Amino acid sequence: MQMTLAILIFAIAYILIATEKISRIGIVLTGAALMVIIGATDVDKAFYSHETGIDWNVIFLLLGMMIIVGIIHKTGLFEYLAVLSLKKSKGNPRSALVYLLILTAVASAILDNVTTILLAVPMTVIACRYLNVSAVPFILSEVYVSNIGGAATLVGDPPNIIIASKANLSFNDFLIHMAPMVVVVLLVIIPLLTVMFRKELVNSQADRDQIMQLNPKEYITDSTLLKKSLAVLTLVMVAFITHTIFHLEPSVIALMGAGILVAISGLKPKDFVADIEWTTLVFFAGLFIMVGALVNVGALAEFATILQDFFGDNTRLAAGTILGLSAVLSGLVDNIPYVASMSPVVTQLSAELVGRQENVLWWSLAFGSDFGGNATIIGASANVVAIGLAHKAGIKISFWKFAKYGVVVTLISILMVYPYILYFYF
Repeated sequence: MQMTLAILIFAIAYILIATEKISRIGIVLTGAALMVIIGATDVDKAFYSHETGIDWNVIFLLLGMMIIVGIIHKTGLFEYLAVLSLKKSKGNPRSALVYLLILTAVASAILDNVTTILLAVPMTVIACRYLNVSAVPFILSEVYVSNIGGAATLVGDPPNIIIASKANLSFNDFLIHMAPMVVVVLLVIIPLLTVMFRKELVNSQADRDQIMQLNPKEYITDSTLLKKSLAVLTLVMVAFITHTIFHLEPSVIALMGAGILVAISGLKPKDFVADIEWTTLVFFAGLFIMVGALVNVGALAEFATILQDFFGDNTRLAAGTILGLSAVLSGLVDNIPYVASMSPVVTQLSAELVGRQENVLWWSLAFGSDFGGNATIIGASANVVAIGLAHKAGIKISFWKFAKYGVVVTLISILMVYPYILYFYF
């Protein structure tokens, strides 16, 4: 009965989020409270358990990077990069979109997709004002590309960090097995996005002429703070890339970077606190509690057992099923708790595999969860952050608007990956 109630609460909450009739913050907090009331979770499990509670690593990673981005925003860097990209594209919205997407994909692989979105969206909003076009196609495209680009490396997407830890995979393993296919998928998806949004990527010759008269350097408002900010951001990037060597969690790195930058910036809290997306952090907290409750009552474990019985000894079927299911479920449940829940299953299924197929189920899980996160607003952390930043800038992106294009991107991405899995591992 408890498991049934927990599943019912989660399903109703998800439907209400999709309808957008009620505040999603109110929905997840009410859902989290109901999970406690029915006994599916409690204070200890919700706030202190790594397996069934709030993932504080994700929360504090976001908080630290939001503070860093908030301070950088005061330097005029976003305006500078926005105008620079526009001039490179000669004011053409399609060309500008391609430039920004390539930048987003590369940054997502080096940093992580959440950090990239935190940096990219403010810059994009400014760029679209100069282009005189809607920012919605740009923001959506950047989110999709950030989730795909982040799949290329161990640090690019939070689920990859979980997978690397559980499967003992190295940074180079991800570069060898994930990065080549990510590049191929991006070569298809980026042109596809320019086609899907072609009707919204139109401006006048007058708009383009006005853009060509802009001087990017004029938008830097505080060069001293900019140098300090870039120095700290560079150190944070290096620390992200080498975090497995020094055994520092990305969340700790982000908080340390934020602390250092606050200390040397000379700014008062009121100058950068306004840029922190508190509603996004609260939404994640509530969502983690709800998903943790499903883990706690055994709903996800029972699902995993069903999968194990279904697979049997057929590794090819297991790889294809995990890839497809991960794509679907990562769109319904945030891919971080989903991967955390599926990892024990994949560990058991991979125990007897050797040679080329030794880690094939892990790669299927990584591709499916990373790419599947593009399907809906709550499918990946970067999605929620982007929507929050857009809303703050006065840009509304509905659940269905996101899914309309996200499902197409996800479907094509997964259909491209499946033959790759079959060819290289079977």
